[in-house]
Amino acid sequence: MNPVEILLAGAVVLLAVLVFGALVFGIKLLRTLSSPAPAGVPTGEPALATRTATAPAAPSVDQSTMDTLRLAADEAVATADEARAAAAAARTEAAAAKAEAKAAREEARRILAEARSESDVILDKAHKQAEQDAAQARASARKAGEREIAQLTTAAKEQAQDADRRQHRLDERERLLTAEAERLAERDRRISAAETDLAAREAAYAERDQALAEAEEVRRRELERIAGLTADTARSELVESIETQAKREAALLVRDIENDARSTAETRARHIVVDAIQRVASEQTAESVVSVLHLPSDEMKGRIIGREGRNIRAFESVTGVNLIIDDTPEAVLLSCFDPVRREIGRLTLEKLVLDGRIHPHRIEEVFDQARHEVERLCLRSAEDALVEVGITDLHPELVTLLGRLRYRTSYGQNVLKHLVETAHIAGIMAAELHVDPTLIKRCAFLHDIGKALTHEVEGSHALIGADLARKFGEHEDVVHAIEAHHNEVPPQTIEAVLTQASDACSGGRPGARRESLEAYVKRLERIEEIAGTKGGVDKVFAMQAGREIRVMVRPDDVDDIGAAVLARDVAKQIEEELTYPGQIRVTVVRESRVTEIAR
Repeated sequence: MNPVEILLAGAVVLLAVLVFGALVFGIKLLRTLSSPAPAGVPTGEPALATRTATAPAAPSVDQSTMDTLRLAADEAVATADEARAAAAAARTEAAAAKAEAKAAREEARRILAEARSESDVILDKAHKQAEQDAAQARASARKAGEREIAQLTTAAKEQAQDADRRQHRLDERERLLTAEAERLAERDRRISAAETDLAAREAAYAERDQALAEAEEVRRRELERIAGLTADTARSELVESIETQAKREAALLVRDIENDARSTAETRARHIVVDAIQRVASEQTAESVVSVLHLPSDEMKGRIIGREGRNIRAFESVTGVNLIIDDTPEAVLLSCFDPVRREIGRLTLEKLVLDGRIHPHRIEEVFDQARHEVERLCLRSAEDALVEVGITDLHPELVTLLGRLRYRTSYGQNVLKHLVETAHIAGIMAAELHVDPTLIKRCAFLHDIGKALTHEVEGSHALIGADLARKFGEHEDVVHAIEAHHNEVPPQTIEAVLTQASDACSGGRPGARRESLEAYVKRLERIEEIAGTKGGVDKVFAMQAGREIRVMVRPDDVDDIGAAVLARDVAKQIEEELTYPGQIRVTVVRESRVTEIAR
């Protein structure tokens, strides 16, 4: 039995038990109501009263009880009917369930039969497919085997052919070696015969050489007897005469080469220098150590001085610049040997005058602003100069120092502009000489970098600049060119020589530098005095603004060698005693005149 049938059977049994219980309970109740009173019941007055009281109601009680029993019986019958109906329904459902189960079992059997038939079909197909695959695999394997057999056969044939070729080459090489061995044997026989012949010839030659040596000795003795000289003496005289002639010819050749080189070099150098100067167009100098600031009115002078001079004292103390206020209308002078400090002071005073508020605290504030502004201007000037020259990879500290040269002058020539001009001239010279101009322009551009620190560090600006360049990682050729451009160190490279030349060209061009009239006159007088104090000097002329001096000597007192010595002594003394831009040429003129009268 399945669980549904068991459940339905349980429900039917439970309903039957309930119906049976209800019938038993109804029967017991009827028996209780219809039974007489017990014998031991008291018969006193209360009992009599009770029976008396209940006697008239007995028929009604029995009737109600019967009704109740009938209702209960009806309910029991209804319940039993329901139970029988439920049992019937349960049996019907159980029958339906059995039918469904039977149908399910039939369906399962059918499905199983279909599955078995399908599995048989699939197995048949699988067997057939497996047989086909096996047949294809066997065919593929057969074909692969045939291909491999063909390849192996081909490879075997090729190897056999290769072995045949190698054997053929070996046979040919063996034949060649045999022939070569025969040739070598024949050659050895010929060499042996030649050696025998050569030995005989050497013996004959040795006898002939001995005979010639004896004849030569006899001839030499005869010549010595006839000439009266030994062979060593004659050889020495011949060598000496040839050496003297060779030296004379070499001296003439050297002189011609030197003269040609000197004339060619002078012409070439003059052409290069003139071309470089012509191609560089620079402005003339207009710098000074004194700055003039124009005022809107003379009343501003009193405000600049301040009460009891406190403003002018504060200005000079903060800026380090001397402020000169005189009778010049609407102008004051600022004097300072430090050009950067002078420019900061000028800019400070200009801002104070424009602002109108002039007192010590304001002077300090404006001074800081002016100092920062001058530093920016210096840096911008240095960067512009670097761009103009074409240098990009320069240390920032060197750029700052170059900017300070914007306000530095040398004989009135602006040093930063002088560096740019020198770099251009050096680059042109290097291009004319077919030398790389990049390094030479860098050397020329940095050669006066030491002037930015000359007043702060002791020593020559050339050596200071070389130390700075070496400190900030410049090339050793650049360092050498900087330290050698004023001959503190002898120049050893072409960069140093071209730096000197370009520096001289920039400083010596007309209008590049200037000096006061008094110093100029004193320098000319001292040049003439130095040359005039020498012995044998007749006249002295300073020419070309002091760049050349011509010394006329008396020919009876000074000869040609003395004239050369006199020129060198005058040039050396001028170098030691005077300071001048560029160079000074010393020319000694010695003129000899011989006059005869024909009568």
